Amino acid sequence: MSLVPSESTIQDREPPQKRTLVSSVLHLPRNVSLLLTFTTGKGFQLSLSALTLNYYVHSLGYQPDFIGVFSAMPAIGALISAVPVGLLADRLGRKPVLLLSALLTPLFLAACALVTSPFLLLFCACMQGVVSTAYWVTNLPLLTESTTERQRVGVFALNSFLLLGVGSLGSLLGGAIPELMSSILHVSAASTMALRYGVFAAALFTFVFGLPLWFLQEPKRTAANSAIDKTTQKVLEESVRNSGPLAEAVLQEKHERLPVALFVKLLLPDLLFTMGEGAVVALMQLFFILRFNLLPGPLGIIFTISGLAGGVFSLTAPLFVKRWSKLRVVTTVQYLTAPLMILIGFAPTLPLAIAGEYTRSFMRTLIEPIYAAFAMEQVTDRHRSTLSGFYSITWSVGFSIGPAVGGWLQSNVSLPTSFIFGAICLTVSASLLLLFFGTQLKRPRSIES
Repeated sequence: MSLVPSESTIQDREPPQKRTLVSSVLHLPRNVSLLLTFTTGKGFQLSLSALTLNYYVHSLGYQPDFIGVFSAMPAIGALISAVPVGLLADRLGRKPVLLLSALLTPLFLAACALVTSPFLLLFCACMQGVVSTAYWVTNLPLLTESTTERQRVGVFALNSFLLLGVGSLGSLLGGAIPELMSSILHVSAASTMALRYGVFAAALFTFVFGLPLWFLQEPKRTAANSAIDKTTQKVLEESVRNSGPLAEAVLQEKHERLPVALFVKLLLPDLLFTMGEGAVVALMQLFFILRFNLLPGPLGIIFTISGLAGGVFSLTAPLFVKRWSKLRVVTTVQYLTAPLMILIGFAPTLPLAIAGEYTRSFMRTLIEPIYAAFAMEQVTDRHRSTLSGFYSITWSVGFSIGPAVGGWLQSNVSLPTSFIFGAICLTVSASLLLLFFGTQLKRPRSIES
């Protein structure tokens, strides 16, 4: 629901018989295809490391309170580096920064599997978050710039499907690799030695799928901005001022102030959402290990099905948006997800916990592309990269506080209390979205239709 229709939005309104959603999504620009390829590898890395890394730390004898802090360290690293990485990308270009990230992320991830002391574990996890920030800072702006409004939700849905759906196959590998190594090395699948190879595999996927980024082409706008120095910019601005009142108005629009109030309204609900998700999702595999004593093999199968089915379901996002507004879908799903979190935490049996997790996964992956499109459409094109950078910060803060609070609650209160905390955060997040943007539910959808 775009509040400020851009020039590209107007140009993209072609007769329906000439453009269809399917044809728009399938004819992808080269940059989008390359970014989606890297997203696929990123998905494998995330699911592999999510399954094996905390399990590896647990095999070293650490408890949930430390593992919660360990899980928060990549987000803390991302928080520290989000702004510097954004500035570095503006100065050097997005391609070299992404390439550097694709090389260093697997390096520090592999280092996590080699160290055992608390300090080195936390340091390597933090550095892994620092160097992987480039993907989160640049992915959405690049996809937004490379797609039309008609394509956007579909491409964002495809991005989520590859990240969370196809990438979830990494959970299957994360369970199978330790089982395989246990038979080869004659050790337990839950041993440190067997789990270490699962983390190595996660690092390998990031490296291999990052190689196509060498063929990424810098957007012309980015190249032009980096080529014009400050003196030339002053000359251009003076020329515009002397061209009449219309050109002056254009220049003033270019220097438009940052919409701080709007940013706060968008970022505060997202911060609460990520805190709730972090308290649950970051420790979900550990919860199943501690509650139901699962080994890597069964755990990998459970979360592979969860991620893959959820990723497939995310492809239905355009259908929901066509029938209901983006805001209505996002808030409704958050309200429904909250009790599901509590159900998982208090489930007395493994099948009930799995059913709750699958349903929660379906809903979360459904709103991922819808909320991303909703947020990007609330601001003008020149503020989208800035907003994406701030979203990286709220994610970092949320996934720093959430896992730390969740781990402390699981160690000092009980395992289910982290799920109650997550449910409260999601409920408040949805309520704030309705408070800030609820009037949009009553507006006609002529801009998007």
